[in-house]
Amino acid sequence: MTTSGRIATRRQVLAGTGAVGAGIAFSGALSELFAGTAAAQPLGHEGYGPLVPDPKGLLDLPKGFRYRVLSRQGDELRSGEGKVPSNHDGMSAFGGRAGRVHLVRNHENRADGKIPVPTVEGLTYDPAGKGGCTALTLDSGNRVLSERVAIAGTAVNCAGGPTPWGTWLTCEETEDKAGTNGYTKDHGFIFEVDPVDPHRTGAVPLTAMGRFQHEAIAVDPRRGVVYETEDAFEKPFGLFYRFLPERPLGGRGSLRAGGRLQAMRVPGVPDLSTIQDIGAEFDRVEWVDVPDPLAAGTPIRFQDFGRGGITHAQKLEGCYWGGRSVYFVSSFAHRSAGSAADHYGQVWRYDPDRRRLTLVIVFGPDTDLQLPGESPDNICLAPSGGLMVCEDGEGAQHVFGVTRRGEVYAMARGRQNIGTPEEPEWGEFAGVTFSPDGDTMYVNCYNPGTTFAVTGPWRR
Repeated sequence: MTTSGRIATRRQVLAGTGAVGAGIAFSGALSELFAGTAAAQPLGHEGYGPLVPDPKGLLDLPKGFRYRVLSRQGDELRSGEGKVPSNHDGMSAFGGRAGRVHLVRNHENRADGKIPVPTVEGLTYDPAGKGGCTALTLDSGNRVLSERVAIAGTAVNCAGGPTPWGTWLTCEETEDKAGTNGYTKDHGFIFEVDPVDPHRTGAVPLTAMGRFQHEAIAVDPRRGVVYETEDAFEKPFGLFYRFLPERPLGGRGSLRAGGRLQAMRVPGVPDLSTIQDIGAEFDRVEWVDVPDPLAAGTPIRFQDFGRGGITHAQKLEGCYWGGRSVYFVSSFAHRSAGSAADHYGQVWRYDPDRRRLTLVIVFGPDTDLQLPGESPDNICLAPSGGLMVCEDGEGAQHVFGVTRRGEVYAMARGRQNIGTPEEPEWGEFAGVTFSPDGDTMYVNCYNPGTTFAVTGPWRR
């Protein structure tokens, strides 16, 4: 292990370590669009200005920005297959012909989900599963041309990530087996979804990629290695994985050929939450084969990884490829829940060329980088050159912007109260992503499930 000796403010590190900036993106689909750009406006801590209350009571935005509601749970799918499912979560945008955009959207429905993803022949894994994905096709003006089921019969589809060949990998955040919660098949897998024609990919679990509480993935576009995060809710917490495909970068369907699943070991660091110094580096990262990727008898994080054990972390969520590295997010860690230390959000970078792990961002009350609300969850690069961060917490829910200088500003605030006037509760944001041209931010309200398209002077 080596630890950098430099002392720097969080703002300096965010601007200078490569967490954002030239060639680095937190959304693989946008990395080339913003690589090397110096044209981003120098936003300050007020960002695009104060939020203006929305008279419709849905979404507060800065002056000059506007939104379009693309889809709401309970409405009829345009395909006629049933109703728009509930619990809108992870999402990605893919470019299409004639300026069209294809959105693939997760539905994190558990066994008690309000509105299940409708079962469709050829697209259903387990008829008892209520989760899955829906796909929207938009024209250049963000008008919905089609909306249909992309995969059904899965469970707790939380996040995922895009592939270099233009498909979406949707992740089940559960370890439930057949016979649990009425399921007829084991769950906890990754599935590939074609955003244009879902029948090309069907509903086939990518079993070699592991069965655990998946959160997100990122694909190395040079080697084809797939990195995976695990958001386990109880101690021992989740692991950071890599999958070595038999057919790297083989295109749609190639991940079905199998491969090796490995977990990250940082020697001497059993819990990442104990690392609090920005710029801390570890040069001897090891990758250990997972004994039983299907977790037939024991969940992977409990399995015996031999001498030296394995490295855990609480709330491993977002996972993104940028430049020549993979970034992953630990949303928070609390001693009260079993973590070795407390923090309000970390962003880690792993450089496979150097086998080096670096802590690049820490959020929290004792740092210069403070979110006014809770911890970071989904993150993507913004046209301003900074980040957009979905807050993961209680109270009023926001999408926050983080500038290249590390200044935090409110970009959007949800107004949909799902509680009561006496005890208000607002639906959290999820799935923030941008159109390939950078002109539109797409974001979901988790509950009540709503998908927004936000346009305005992103490059004012």
